[in-house]
Amino acid sequence: MKMRQTAEGTARPAGRPRSEKAEKAIVDATLDLLGEGIGVAELSIESIAARAGVGKTTIYRRWSNKEDLVVDALATLKPPIPPLAGLSVRDDLVTYLRVLRDESCHQRTRCIMNIAMSHSDRHPRLAERFREVALEPRRAALRGVLRRGMETGELRADLDEEMAMAILSGAMMWYTRWNRSGPEPPEDVAERIVDEALLGFRSHSPVSSPATPPPMP
Repeated sequence: MKMRQTAEGTARPAGRPRSEKAEKAIVDATLDLLGEGIGVAELSIESIAARAGVGKTTIYRRWSNKEDLVVDALATLKPPIPPLAGLSVRDDLVTYLRVLRDESCHQRTRCIMNIAMSHSDRHPRLAERFREVALEPRRAALRGVLRRGMETGELRADLDEEMAMAILSGAMMWYTRWNRSGPEPPEDVAERIVDEALLGFRSHSPVSSPATPPPMP
């Protein structure tokens, strides 16, 4: 087998870079076709292979079916959550929400995600695998931050984790997806969402009831 010399001075098979290049071409072709408005149902291995300039067998050597390929392609659109420093719950939550905000700035990414996930009823396996590959790791990271805060006393011990996660993520979605007709989200939207949420997450005082007015004379 022909060998290639690497920068480190070690030899490796010459075919590997070619394999990585083909894989990237396949993923890019899948995203390009989705970005052009082709739905998952209409997307075909033949069209992906033609766009990527590879044979169908090259695709099937890496992915057993179209849904698996689409999931892996969609996962590349979601950057991983950066390491959370763990110095404070506030800092980690701000870091998390900043990633969500940055994603929303890419119109092509939003378009592709909407097209792909709009077919979740027809392709439930695709939707389930996408949750496993791209969404669950993020939910686990966010849940870990909240649990650490509950253990250290930064957050209430009785905090509803699922509700807290919905409040944080939902508020960012409001600014970046549902309120697209309004102004662009402010630069400090992540900090503002976290600070408002923490007012409730950290509160230990019960809400006082208004005083009963004295009876009329």
